[in-house]
Amino acid sequence: MIYAIVDIETTGAYASGNTITEISIQVFDGSVVIDRFETLVNPQRPIPYFIQSMTGITNEMVADAPVFEEIAGTVYEILKDKVFVAHNVNFDYSFLKHELAIGGFALTIPKLCTVRLSRKVFPGFMSYSLGSLCRALDISIQNRHRAGGDAEATIRLFEKLLANGAQDHIEKFLKKSSREQYLPLHLPKEQIEQLPRKPGVYYFRNQKGKVIYVGKAKNLRSRVSSHFSHNGTSRQKQEFIRNVYNISYQVCGTELMAAVLEETEIKKLWPVYNVSSKQITAQYGLYVFEDRKGYARLAIERKKKHLRPVYTFGLLWDGYRVLWNLIEKHNLSPRLCFVDKSAGPAATEEPCDEPTVYNKRVEEALNVLHEALPSFALLGEGLKEDEQSCVLMEKGRFYGMGYIPAGMKIDINKLKKLLTPYPDNDNIRNMLYKHAESYPHRKIVFN
Repeated sequence: MIYAIVDIETTGAYASGNTITEISIQVFDGSVVIDRFETLVNPQRPIPYFIQSMTGITNEMVADAPVFEEIAGTVYEILKDKVFVAHNVNFDYSFLKHELAIGGFALTIPKLCTVRLSRKVFPGFMSYSLGSLCRALDISIQNRHRAGGDAEATIRLFEKLLANGAQDHIEKFLKKSSREQYLPLHLPKEQIEQLPRKPGVYYFRNQKGKVIYVGKAKNLRSRVSSHFSHNGTSRQKQEFIRNVYNISYQVCGTELMAAVLEETEIKKLWPVYNVSSKQITAQYGLYVFEDRKGYARLAIERKKKHLRPVYTFGLLWDGYRVLWNLIEKHNLSPRLCFVDKSAGPAATEEPCDEPTVYNKRVEEALNVLHEALPSFALLGEGLKEDEQSCVLMEKGRFYGMGYIPAGMKIDINKLKKLLTPYPDNDNIRNMLYKHAESYPHRKIVFN
């Protein structure tokens, strides 16, 4: 087995927005270095000052160096039939794969991370950074934070690993079924292997244990693994991978319950990498207010942060459909509901009835609308054989969810005593309505 021990220096932390400033490739056959390629690279952009301070590579040093396009063919020929080895391999690999792709070369070779390998061979160390490992294993580093110096140190580390029984781990890591090399640097593979293949919600946590991402899954193990099957080169993806240290989870009876719990947890925890909610949010509301002459007026408006609507709608035309239905059935004034503008300013004129009489009809219309709001339960699989899951909507609002005995006679008052209340929001309501339409056989309607 021939290895390409690689180290690079770059202008920043993620491949899509930065470039390489130096590269060192040491071709290693397991005993000796049989080939070597090393050069500074002109990044064609200024090197940030803090990067210059750390690496010692200045703008002047790379001014006459080749751009990566000039060495892409050579780099590809060296790497193409080797095992790509690096300390925190996903960082180096992502940059080279990205740069080579720009030059028309597709890099698809096995990779091996000496950080993850060191954890297997030398468990229990406080830190697995290259510097810490070299101090612990008495490996000297010359030219720290330069590609050549760090690559030489990685070779010495790799020799120590091979001498202490790493070969068995290497063979396991390189199997196609193993995802070891694609996982975040600090995330133990065992945490993913212990995930159940059941519906639920998972939480990615950072070094301090803070939740940074919440997701739902039909199959927890498969879904979590899929996050790391194609590690992109964007800044957000690379930062996300670097910050994942642990995973926790909560099993749910159904995928629906997982979706509801995910929505609730995102609103409660507001994790940094949950950029936006996936479900459609109701954008419009039906509002009631009293004008200066004492008439109750209905209006469809975009949802307002500090006002509670009588009813909410995802689409504007849905709102007007409901409003016209109220107007026709309860003899309300189209003018006072802002839907008859044919008369221009006259649209503000009051109807023939006195405010108290007219407002009574508005009140009755809203009561009918409120009573017409659906109350129903959605049943599904439970966590145990003798139970079933239940999600409850009461008068158009999400009440809560939980588990009830299988075969229980369904009564809304009994359900409310057994279920856990949850906050209601538009996303959850839309989700439940859609589920009820798709699976009517799971819906129990209450009068």
